[in-house]
Amino acid sequence: MRWRPTVIAAAALGGRALLTAAMAAVQGVNILDGAATAKAIRAELGRDVDALRAARGVTPGLGVVLVGERRDSQTYVRMKQKVAAEIGVHCVDALLPDTASEAEILAAVEAMNADPDVHGILVQLPLPAHVDEGRVLGAIDFRKDADGFSETNAGCVELLRRHGVALAGKRAVVLGRSNIVGMPVAALLQACDATVTVCHSATPDVAAIVRDADVVVAAVGRARYVEASWLKPGCVVVDVGINAVDDPEAKRGYRLVGDVDFEAAKDVASLITPVPGGVGPMTIAMLMSNVVNLTKASLGVETAPLPGRLGDAETTTRLSGLPKEGP
Repeated sequence: MRWRPTVIAAAALGGRALLTAAMAAVQGVNILDGAATAKAIRAELGRDVDALRAARGVTPGLGVVLVGERRDSQTYVRMKQKVAAEIGVHCVDALLPDTASEAEILAAVEAMNADPDVHGILVQLPLPAHVDEGRVLGAIDFRKDADGFSETNAGCVELLRRHGVALAGKRAVVLGRSNIVGMPVAALLQACDATVTVCHSATPDVAAIVRDADVVVAAVGRARYVEASWLKPGCVVVDVGINAVDDPEAKRGYRLVGDVDFEAAKDVASLITPVPGGVGPMTIAMLMSNVVNLTKASLGVETAPLPGRLGDAETTTRLSGLPKEGP
C-alpha cells in the first residue's frame, strides 16, 4: 500500500474537543474505548455535514472502488455505507468483478476524480494479483485521497488524543514496520513529538525495548505476542492486531484477540485498547472525518491542523500542495 502524508487526511487528527480519561473510568476498567470515541466522532461529523449543507449547499461524498467479492471487503463497504447514512455523507460505489482489467479499475478512479460530488476516494484493498496496486492508488487525485496516513493510523493517534494521552517527550515503541500501519503510525507519533522506536522481525530483545516505552503500539499480526511482563507499569497500549484463535465455546468456533495479552496487560497498563472494540471502530469514523475535511478543503473552508509539528504553516502548505499565501 502506498503511504502519502496528505494534509487533509491527516487533518482529521486535530480540532475536536478532547474526551477525558474519565470515559475509561466510567467503564470500570482502564480502557481506551474505541467504540464510544467513534460514536462521539460520528456525532460531530453529522453536525459538520449539516452545517456544510446549510451554509454551502454541499453534501460530502465518498467514492469507493471495490474489486471482487471478498467477504471482508464487502463487509467493510456495508459498514461504511451504514456510517455514511448515519452522518449524512453520500456514497458512490464502483463495484467491479475480479476479472476487471487494470485499465477498467483506473477508469473507475478517474471517473471519481472528475466527479464534483465525490470529495474523497478510497480504493478497497487488496486488489486482484494481476493489478498494480501502486499504480491504481497513485491515480487518485491527492485532493480526494481519503486514505492518506490511512484511517487505522489516524484512528490510533486520535484515540490517544481524545483520552488525554500526552505524547510530547514520551517514548513510544511501534511493533511492526509495515507500510500499512507500522511506519505511518510511527511518523504520526513523531509528528506529535514522541521519541519513536520501530521494532521488527530482526530486532533483538524486543521485550527489553518495550519495557522502556511509555506508549506501545502493537501491529505485528501475532496473537498475544506482547506479554504483560514486557510492559512498563502505567504505560499506554494500543493494540492494532486482529487475530482469530480457536474457541470451541464461541458460536463461530473462534474469537478475535489482539497482538497483546489483554487479560494480563490490563493490570499493568494505565490505558489499553480491547480487541475487538478498540482501534477497529475508529477506522470508518476516521475515514468519514477525512471525507468531511476534504470537502471543506474543496470549498476553502478552514480544516483542523495536522498533528504536532506537521501542523506548522510551512509543512501544511507543502503537504497539501496548495499555493502559499502572499508573495
